[in-house]
Amino acid sequence: MTQDVIDMAVYDDLKEAAGDEFVVELVTAFLDEAPSMFTELRTALDTGDADGFRRAAHSIKSNANIFGAHALVPPARELELMEFSGATTEVKMLMSRLETEFARASDALAGLQHG
Repeated sequence: MTQDVIDMAVYDDLKEAAGDEFVVELVTAFLDEAPSMFTELRTALDTGDADGFRRAAHSIKSNANIFGAHALVPPARELELMEFSGATTEVKMLMSRLETEFARASDALAGLQHG
């Protein structure tokens, strides 16, 4: 399952470049900080903060790219780049997809941490 969710070539390249121990720290930090990124995304949406919404989506997208969580990237990118107009049906669907893909990616990354 992990290889379906995390691009192991990207993850292995990161480990080679940064070292196993540092990658463990990076993944741990991401898994610890991601819930607050999602909170920022939802708060920005609820308060109409277009810049905050884009920044939060960008942070999620960037972190997903670092770890090779490629399924997490498209919904984050779409949210980051879309014309902000509040909680439309499209935004709600993308956020749901983003949360689903994050759950899959976080499970896979946690498995790599302990595997």
